[in-house]
Amino acid sequence: MNNISEENENQNMNTETAEKNNEEMPEITGEETMEELLDIYESSLKKFEEGQVVTGTVISVGRSAVLVDVGYKSEGQISIQEFIDDEGNVSVEVGDEFEVMIEVWDEEEETVLLSRDKAKKVKIWDAIKEIYDDDGTIEGVITSRVKGGFSVDIGLQAFLPGSQADLRPIRNMDEMVNQTYTFKILKYNKKRNNIVLSRRVLLEAKRDELRSTTLEAIEDGKVMEGIVKNITEYGVFVDLGGVDGLLHITDISWGRVKHPSELFSVGDNINVKILSFDLEKERVSLGMKQLTPDPWTTAVDKYPVESKVLGKVVSLTDYGAFIELEEGVEGLIHVSEMSWTRKIRHPSQMVTVGEEVEAVVLDLKPDNRRISLGIKQTVDNPWEVISQKYPVGTIIEGKIKNITEFGLFIGIDDDIDGLVHISDISWTKRIKHPSEVYKKNDTIQAVVLDIDKANERFSLGIKQTQADPWESVGQRYEVGKEISGVITNLTDFGVFVELEEGIEGLVHVSEISKENIKSPKEHYQIGDTITAKVMNINSDERRIGLSIKRLEDDDDDKYLEEFAKNMKPATSSFGAILGNSIQESIEANKNQEGSGKKKDGDSAE
Repeated sequence: MNNISEENENQNMNTETAEKNNEEMPEITGEETMEELLDIYESSLKKFEEGQVVTGTVISVGRSAVLVDVGYKSEGQISIQEFIDDEGNVSVEVGDEFEVMIEVWDEEEETVLLSRDKAKKVKIWDAIKEIYDDDGTIEGVITSRVKGGFSVDIGLQAFLPGSQADLRPIRNMDEMVNQTYTFKILKYNKKRNNIVLSRRVLLEAKRDELRSTTLEAIEDGKVMEGIVKNITEYGVFVDLGGVDGLLHITDISWGRVKHPSELFSVGDNINVKILSFDLEKERVSLGMKQLTPDPWTTAVDKYPVESKVLGKVVSLTDYGAFIELEEGVEGLIHVSEMSWTRKIRHPSQMVTVGEEVEAVVLDLKPDNRRISLGIKQTVDNPWEVISQKYPVGTIIEGKIKNITEFGLFIGIDDDIDGLVHISDISWTKRIKHPSEVYKKNDTIQAVVLDIDKANERFSLGIKQTQADPWESVGQRYEVGKEISGVITNLTDFGVFVELEEGIEGLVHVSEISKENIKSPKEHYQIGDTITAKVMNINSDERRIGLSIKRLEDDDDDKYLEEFAKNMKPATSSFGAILGNSIQESIEANKNQEGSGKKKDGDSAE
């Protein structure tokens, strides 16, 4: 049915054309000569050339084609597809005039096929040739990215190489898509349908023009406006108008700048000051902080010594924290100035970056741009009152916070720790390590022994909470007394005997036996119980001298004494002499023991 409708429509269009041709045929009168009539006839049958561009007028719009009058008693058809827009609507009406190209002309069939699109392209090629010859420019829209560059719509598809898109390599090429720019035509080839464009050539020409103007205007100390062209870790390159200047990171701000990208973006308009200019090398050094006064010039008035200040923590190091008091003015709080009592190994134990803190100005050196600050000075020093709160001799109670090989650290208050040295844990026990007796978080009592405010030391003692057992050892173990104990240690020079917990006596090798003993280990073992006689006591040196040999002597004396008592009267002078000799020996032993009592302070050895 569609084909029949289209045939009927074409027949109607041909009928209308025939009628129109008859109407437009010139009227022949008798006055024209035969030559004129032939001219009129030939002009009405004038042939078209394929590829020729002529002006036509729309005389009808059909479903599949548009009929266009191109003159010379001829009409041609254009496909309706050339008039359908992006939304699917037909954008042509009867009476519209435009240029068309003769694509096909069949004289026998009297058929003429036209194209408006090709006519446009012919005109565009003509325009391109004219622009190229006149060294002109053309405007176009970048439609898409292609290999090696971009596709540009200038009425025809043209190619823009990536190297010709800008003065510098483009980081994000997608940003240029759908943008309209002005281009220079580098070359074209109509037969190959090839057009190459350049934007860089125009930018370079503009830059060179601006450069000469800018170079004439640049001078030291002048404030100029520029555009951020590139950002690096060490600074910002600014386009001053064909001339690039470097704004170094140290000249961006009086304050701390980690990276220029924190403050700038490519394309930003900024004001800068010319610090130096080398005309021969065309090098320009720029500054931004120089547009405002140096804050250190007024730091003495703003931050006097001993004044309290507020600031923000901007950086932490192993030795302290840097505090920003204002842009460009930073002070340092050393770790030693963070706490009166705590040993701060790293400032992160006290402060964090970004935190606002209160501090006291300790020292100010504006010439060196240094301010020393302290946090601990904002509160009272607990070491100034600790001696009043805990005078020497006071018994305190606290938990063990730390255990080391040399003692115990006891928490008191206000983060003050007291030290119980290993030698002050017990009067009598031999302690190799405090962990043998105590563990962390144990609660203990101790006596305040000493407070050193200058060196911030608080000395405590646990054994001082009890009486020293050695002070009364002479009362419990009198010289000459016979006692028993357990062997705790054997050495080449004697035997150590535990008399009570923490109290030991020494039996020197010479006091073990009347016989010659080379080593006690040959006769005794640790754990054996032995009986000995107290020979001497030295409480200051905490020593007790014992003797086993003296017990044997006592036994011999008792035996001789009993023997002398039980002897019958002497029958000769020899018996009397023997009795006197025994009695003298007994008396001598007693006198020797008496002399041992007098030498109470002698060493056991």
